[in-house]
Amino acid sequence: MRTVGIILLILGIIGLIIFGYQAMQESESFSILGMDVAVSSANWTPVIFSGIIAVVGLILTLADRRR
Repeated sequence: MRTVGIILLILGIIGLIIFGYQAMQESESFSILGMDVAVSSANWTPVIFSGIIAVVGLILTLADRRR
């Protein structure tokens, strides 16, 4: 289980980095009355799933150490 946890943790972190970067690049900014307003049109679902996978991997890794 520890090996599966480490693999899930690594894949989750890689997914967070890649999908997080893509989501940040999909934001648009415009100026209204001298203020810059940023609007994100990104799909945040892959970032959320990557975070969940990383947390599950961390839990599996830490739970196996306690045994």
